[in-house]
Amino acid sequence: MRAIPLTVTTLAAALLLTACNDGGGSGGKNRSASGCAVGKVSVQAGSASVAPAAGDTGEVVVSITNQSAPCTLDGFPHVEVNQPGTTVTLKPQKGAKAQTLKLAKGDSATFTVTYVRGKDGDGKNLKAESMNVVLPGSDVGQNIPWKYGPIAGKTSQGDPEASVSAFQQAGD
Repeated sequence: MRAIPLTVTTLAAALLLTACNDGGGSGGKNRSASGCAVGKVSVQAGSASVAPAAGDTGEVVVSITNQSAPCTLDGFPHVEVNQPGTTVTLKPQKGAKAQTLKLAKGDSATFTVTYVRGKDGDGKNLKAESMNVVLPGSDVGQNIPWKYGPIAGKTSQGDPEASVSAFQQAGD
């Protein structure tokens, strides 16, 4: 007689656990119990290939190093570029495929922000002062100064010529 209530209880528990995951796999706002989060990982802009002149393409590498318990990066980083009065979310690079990376304590991953430098004085440019990086599974971001010049706008400041790559494992 106990088999039926035990089976129902087990099934109910499994359904509740399944409901905790929203199934999202892209962007920075998906939820995951083992997601990497700012404060448990360090996030910093590393080496950059700065676009020297208007129309040139530059790349900024962002490094993530796990400082805590194992965690998972699942999806794309959520990157917002900020100028006073304007915040623009960068889209993933065309054709990029997100992969799930598991980071043990001390492991690192990177992603790249690729941008086209805008011409000084062009009203379509995003005169970025910072970028906010939010990792998948977290709502807390790391603000990083933007010191790479204006980002060209395709049609306006809200449509920048910039994108974000997928995460890549760093190191061995």
